[in-house]
Amino acid sequence: MMKCASIYTCEVDDPAAALDEIKSQLDEKLTLLDNSVGIVMCHTEFVSSGVTRHVCENLPFDTVGVTTSSQAVNDDVGELILTVFVITSDDVWFRAGLTKSLFDGIDEPIKAACDKVSAGEPHKPGLALIFPPLFIKYAGDAYIETLKNVIPGVPLFGTMPADDTLTLEGSETIYNGNNYRTSMPFVFCYGNINPRFLVGTLAEGETMPYRGEITKSHGPFVEEINNVNAYKYFESIGFANKGALAENNLLVPFVINQKQRDDYDGIPVIRGHASFMDDGTAIFSGYVDEGSTFTLLGCGEENVLSITRQMTEQINDLSGINGVLLFPCIVRRMITMHSNPLVELETARDLMNPEIPFMMGYSGGEFCPTSVKNSIPTNRFHNYSLIILII
Repeated sequence: MMKCASIYTCEVDDPAAALDEIKSQLDEKLTLLDNSVGIVMCHTEFVSSGVTRHVCENLPFDTVGVTTSSQAVNDDVGELILTVFVITSDDVWFRAGLTKSLFDGIDEPIKAACDKVSAGEPHKPGLALIFPPLFIKYAGDAYIETLKNVIPGVPLFGTMPADDTLTLEGSETIYNGNNYRTSMPFVFCYGNINPRFLVGTLAEGETMPYRGEITKSHGPFVEEINNVNAYKYFESIGFANKGALAENNLLVPFVINQKQRDDYDGIPVIRGHASFMDDGTAIFSGYVDEGSTFTLLGCGEENVLSITRQMTEQINDLSGINGVLLFPCIVRRMITMHSNPLVELETARDLMNPEIPFMMGYSGGEFCPTSVKNSIPTNRFHNYSLIILII
């Protein structure tokens, strides 16, 4: 048996009052079973005011999560919200952990933390919830590569932190109320857990007339597109000038078919372009494999919202749901914020079956499998996407 509930507070100034509100909702909505964990998301002001620390330190289970810009839960939508999505079960158990700083490398600290958490467990987890820090230094794919070696065959779901600044400079991860810039909290879920995943990207109806091949790249660094210097390519299609992306083309999603990968499942991922190096190399927000083909998509508000509606309706059509986590990319908020920065969250909240406990918060980078083949998940890092975990 597994049960979930979203408990939340908008009390950002008074830690004691916030805790009282959280505990009251927990008592009202949920009877804790043998094993519990909390996934926390909050605006950065809850961290700076001490509310996040006070609430998490006084809950009877581990909490892991991230800061975000805005959220939706069953009963509310807004920016100044702290939410704890509680998962409790008799036959699923949870092991929470925290890595040391990943600033100087990720392989050894992640392996050490994972080995510590999994010590004594005879089987691998059925799900890993991961919350890596937001670094320009590492693309999200690097975390997947490391975890693929440490916990092979385990589905990975999670998010990087976000905030309401353009540079996401205040984004932090959270572990039992403490906030971190360079460490990764995570949860291994063991036992009778059968997660389901959905990934919504962008509607293909707005495809631009630009297609091509990545002819020289390594990791997130693309040196050549169609055998042409990457900057020269962008310049040739009118998307760059004076060494940078043209202002009206800052949000250009690349639909990447990573056909060279051994585990390619035919499902593309979305990548965003971040900047150029002095030699014209394009830096993307995730790995763009050499040999991949791509299509450029248009990216408007209706494009974003149509996928949100479609994904929410798909959730409602499913059975056997205990709870749902939804992490939309922060770029989706940027696309819709000129009319209403909360419109995507409101759309999902209004359409979601009110009987389904859920938490939705904006992400600085999304981790979610695109498929499962021979019981092996194709774990992927996403941009521009709405990822969904159904438990």
